[in-house]
Amino acid sequence: MSKNLGITPQAEDYSAWYNDIVVRADLAEDSAVRGCMVIKPHGYAIWELMQRALDNMFKETGHQNAYFPLFVPKSFLEKEADHVEGFAKECAVVTHHRLKANPNGKGLIVDPDAKLEEELIIRPTSETIIWNTYTKWIQSYRDLPILINQWANVVRWEMRTRKFLRTAEFLWQEGHTAHATYEEAEEEAMQMLNVYRRFAEHFMAVPVIAGVKSEGEKFAGADHTYTIEALTQDLRAIQAGTSHHLGQNFAKAFGTQFQSKEGKLEYVYATSWGVSTRLIGTLIMAHSDDKGFVAPPRLAPVQIAIIPMGRDEETRAKTIGAADALAAELKAMGWDGVPVRVKVDTREKESPGFKHNDWELHGACFRVELGPRDLESGSVVIAPRLAGEKETVPMADAARVLVEKLGAMQDELYQRALAHREANTCRIDTWEEFTAKFAGEGGGGFVLAHWDGTQETEDAISAATKATIRAIPLVPLAPGDDEPGTCVFSGKPSKGRVVFAKAY
Repeated sequence: MSKNLGITPQAEDYSAWYNDIVVRADLAEDSAVRGCMVIKPHGYAIWELMQRALDNMFKETGHQNAYFPLFVPKSFLEKEADHVEGFAKECAVVTHHRLKANPNGKGLIVDPDAKLEEELIIRPTSETIIWNTYTKWIQSYRDLPILINQWANVVRWEMRTRKFLRTAEFLWQEGHTAHATYEEAEEEAMQMLNVYRRFAEHFMAVPVIAGVKSEGEKFAGADHTYTIEALTQDLRAIQAGTSHHLGQNFAKAFGTQFQSKEGKLEYVYATSWGVSTRLIGTLIMAHSDDKGFVAPPRLAPVQIAIIPMGRDEETRAKTIGAADALAAELKAMGWDGVPVRVKVDTREKESPGFKHNDWELHGACFRVELGPRDLESGSVVIAPRLAGEKETVPMADAARVLVEKLGAMQDELYQRALAHREANTCRIDTWEEFTAKFAGEGGGGFVLAHWDGTQETEDAISAATKATIRAIPLVPLAPGDDEPGTCVFSGKPSKGRVVFAKAY
């Protein structure tokens, strides 16, 4: 472990490296509540940037934001059989509504007289409470479609947690839509999958595979589930977003019907779709290094860190003035349609060397070093977060050069992640090769192999290798991937290759 940075090298212990990045880069920390985390301002700034981008994309496709209760009556969850079975083991349950002083000693106890008539579930997801509401809203085909999204928190009582990737409480958005026909709901589910894909690739600089989940991996209560899957640096898959076509399952469970143009009473078709703060974990695992957090410019809380230097107050005042002027120019110039996020680091107690390492650790895309000699020569020194030499540029050109470099870095991160995925994607046709590929902790990557389509085979492969079917690709990754073949495990006929990987 580096004494300066406090980060375990990725090659030494990937899990410890990840946890060190989260803590040392001030993204999140453990809370007093087991399995829950405190998202610190630097980490929450990333979530705000994600929210802003996604919210704009949702509204561009005709969706509106609303909010539904945190509490779900237990009877609601029971109405859709697959749904309750899928979430029952993860539910946190409210049974009483009052505390009282302990009559036998200090402290508080649950008031036994305050037992709820019906237990309330802290939402693990909101399909049931929303569809109870939609039943009141929908009477006629004129009420359709309903296109609603909510930004919320949910609770899934996880026993083994990891900050951002899997916590008992997490933040997310969940879209819930209602449609007159199967085809309209299918179009919606595909549209939102593509929104997620564009967000992952354009904003996160993370290439993803878009596909449909197997029956064993689909959302509880869905007709079918679409997914985008990313590959981390330790060669595991991470589910970065899902979009579910719910069919009429929830409409039938809650009696949600509408009168069609022909005067017939029909059940509506539904979708739901969501991404969560797990995307921050994806971002870390896709791009960061042993120096700390690496953020693509579109999601970096601080894109440019300017470090003015000087040994005396007079010199410091001059360099800080020049730094403030450059920061103002960058904000006015903007990049990607918004002001550049720039920070002038005027901390007096820290040395320039400490600040350089600290901004690398926190993921600033570029550092600008500005000292008395730079003022004299009318130049600044630009240091990139990614590998590369420092560059001296004229002060008059600095803002323009930095803005150009932000775009180049965004592209470079995407191309690096794409090259990593391509180098770790292979096609395998024998069981011996398959098991060898996933042997040990280091084995992994995306494997395209034939599968016979049965749950029995899917379970057997997972039990033997810990690899699961991540996606059945919507578009072949390479020519021939969608052609029939022979299942890698059973030897039975297969319709085409699917993507296997070990996953978070």
